[in-house]
Amino acid sequence: MKACGIIVEYNPFHHGHKYHLEQARALTGCDVLVAVMSGNFVQRGEPAILDKWKRAEAAVRHGVDLIIELPYPWVTQSASHFAQGAVTLLKQAQVSALVFGSESNNLEELKEIAAMPINPDHLKESMAEGLAFPKAYGLWAKAMLPNDILGVAYLKQLQGSSITPYTIQRTVGYHDTELQGPIASAKAIRLAANDGDYSNEQTPMAEALKNGPRVQWAQFYPYLRILLLTIPASNLKTYFLFCEGIEVHLAHCAEISPDWESFINAAVNRRYTRSRIQRTCLQLLCQIHWDEIRSLPPLDTLRPLAFNETGRRYLKQLRCNEVRIASRFAALAEPYRRLEYRTTQLYTSQMEESERKTLLKKEIGGPILL
Repeated sequence: MKACGIIVEYNPFHHGHKYHLEQARALTGCDVLVAVMSGNFVQRGEPAILDKWKRAEAAVRHGVDLIIELPYPWVTQSASHFAQGAVTLLKQAQVSALVFGSESNNLEELKEIAAMPINPDHLKESMAEGLAFPKAYGLWAKAMLPNDILGVAYLKQLQGSSITPYTIQRTVGYHDTELQGPIASAKAIRLAANDGDYSNEQTPMAEALKNGPRVQWAQFYPYLRILLLTIPASNLKTYFLFCEGIEVHLAHCAEISPDWESFINAAVNRRYTRSRIQRTCLQLLCQIHWDEIRSLPPLDTLRPLAFNETGRRYLKQLRCNEVRIASRFAALAEPYRRLEYRTTQLYTSQMEESERKTLLKKEIGGPILL
């Protein structure tokens, strides 16, 4: 079976994502569509508005054949690390193509930038400094948009592999906040959901958004504030992503900020983006230390979250090719199980007890077959 890979978050799944799936099949002629998806937290360091099981099920019902989970340590990092983890899993899944959305839709120039000795995490800054890149510099001299930055990170990870990249034109802005027509950004849909607007016009997950539970950063802030104000700075530095004095900055912001919005507004500055602040704070909430991340075993196992009959047949093909598949939670390496269960404990901590127990049970169960 010929497989095409995509890298997704589906926060939540919407009709723009369905268009992406349709275009990926049309461009590659694949037999099976494999998605690597973030779990209960997403790359910007935020809790997903709906849990990973609901999002994975919606994706399979609307066109994905197999959803593979990107483990938490790769999800909640910068673009280069996020791409490294996702592409590593797609290579193990033996896909022949990767299709990603792009604001520029100019694959050749994205490849040109990816071939340069530059870290995608600092692409905006490097462009702003006027570094004399070749032809590609002209397109992004003023701005580098989110999907193109991720695209460059993906292309860097694909170098030397047999996976063929394709781009599709992104039809709405990543940061658009208005619901306009049937295709809207995930951000616009999340904002509308917070205002009680659950429209099937933009997302097939409208009913799930209405029924919840929906998880938001503000729910965790009281706990975060206590930790930042009571843990000594010398100890904060042992937590994953705490470095370069950010622990002092965050503790000060917690001291002066009574709620989440005032905290994040105080914390974001020219040095630290909102995503950087959120990703760092998550590590403290989840009690994840540098040593724990540095001692993780290689990322060499696929964990399916959901699949249909086509996906099931493809998993069987991968097993025949001796690819490691964790169809049961217990089949994951113990360090990864420990991290995933702990982060799920945080994610579910503000839910009703029955909902919390249901999600914790799903975490140690098997994938969804549709």
